[in-house]
Amino acid sequence: MSAIERGQFVLYTAYTLVGLGTFILARMLVEEQESRAAQENLADLRDRKASNPLVKLLRPFFTQYIVPMLRGKVFWDNKRKEFKRKLIAAGLKEELTSDELIAFKLLLILFFPIVGGFLKAGEFIDLAWYSILGSGALGWFYPNFWVGSRIQDRQKKIIRSMPFIVDLLALSTEAGLDFVGAIGKVVDKAKPSPLVEEFGQLLKEIKVGSSRQEALREMAARISMSEINSFVAILISADQMGASIGKILRQQSEQIRNERMVRAEKAGAAAAQKVLLPLVIFILPAVMLMIFGPFALGFLYPNGVP
Repeated sequence: MSAIERGQFVLYTAYTLVGLGTFILARMLVEEQESRAAQENLADLRDRKASNPLVKLLRPFFTQYIVPMLRGKVFWDNKRKEFKRKLIAAGLKEELTSDELIAFKLLLILFFPIVGGFLKAGEFIDLAWYSILGSGALGWFYPNFWVGSRIQDRQKKIIRSMPFIVDLLALSTEAGLDFVGAIGKVVDKAKPSPLVEEFGQLLKEIKVGSSRQEALREMAARISMSEINSFVAILISADQMGASIGKILRQQSEQIRNERMVRAEKAGAAAAQKVLLPLVIFILPAVMLMIFGPFALGFLYPNGVP
């Protein structure tokens, strides 16, 4: 090998080593950046609010491993729309997305049987294997029950706070504030509740450019209650016809209170019917025994009890 060839070989070798070193350095920097991003993502997942302990426990797993497989899949589009409406109505839009809820349900199909299998292996429970495997179906439907209970609880809180909120809106508008200003006053002064949160969201939408009617319709769609739908429809009609909002709100407040009184009377009547069954089964026999027991003993033992 001549001196020129040896020089070219050394030069090419140097180029190769420099390129290899650059690749290794770049790869190390990329891996470090990915590791830092993953740590930040995990920290963000831990910091996110989670009212359900199972969601808090399993969020890193279904968010990192299952959600990427679901994202963009057309098969789940209908479920995404359905679960998005339910999560908004339940007040869980800050905790879960529709993709995360689907991933949570899929993970629970495996999680429940695995936990059941460990409990059976440790002899903590005595269930047949087919029952443990069938608990995967419970894992799929459990989030539905949880979200449904959250929707019912939130709607009850909205109904409970609605008369006071509408009264405060009526007083604010009668004092000279416009409807948007009255809502701002309610958000600032009223006790925190789901309805106050929805009014706060309504204000944000109006500030970013939505019309008052569009923001009200969006609020009604988020809450998904017949009482709120009728309330919003009346407000929109009054706004379109130029009627006095304060007078409309006062009438709505009285109507809401009357409806709440009717619901309370119905609940009281239903409670009386529910109490009747244990009364007949447990209390009535004891009362009958106390009243007729001495007569029965006197009839059976006329000369006295032996």
